[in-house]
Amino acid sequence: MAAPLVIGIGNILLRDEGVGVRVVVELERRRADGRLMAPPGTRFVDGGTLGLELLPMLADASSLVLVDAVNLGHPPGTVVVIRGEEIEGTLTGHVSPHQVGVADLVAAARLMGVMPRDSSLVGIQPAEIDIGLDLTPRVEAAVMCAMSQVSAELERFALASRAAV
Repeated sequence: MAAPLVIGIGNILLRDEGVGVRVVVELERRRADGRLMAPPGTRFVDGGTLGLELLPMLADASSLVLVDAVNLGHPPGTVVVIRGEEIEGTLTGHVSPHQVGVADLVAAARLMGVMPRDSSLVGIQPAEIDIGLDLTPRVEAAVMCAMSQVSAELERFALASRAAV
């Protein structure tokens, strides 16, 4: 049975580039210890830099939240939520090494008819994409906000699903 899917995208070896992965890992940790309630069956996935290799997971998802470092020209640490078809337009302006893969993933999923109808991108504006394991302070400070946005999107999807029944 299809369930919500949350994928963190990025390379944790490139500082803020890995913020999406870090958000999803922390969400999964909180669910495991009972501090996060998520819809039944929700999958939290460290998508790293897998790109099109994630396509089969999208085919099995009822809804999708991508979490990623997104360069939209905002101040570092800004968290934005982009929904539905607007995701593809946002991804075209990325400057990070993995972002072409994410744009390709979304485009391929739409082309194949497997893109979940309910989909969101929780984007965090990076400050620095360079070799290093730590997030910059402003992006680290945005992790909790991004986690809250992911939770809000999952709740929105759950409400929409109940209303459709």
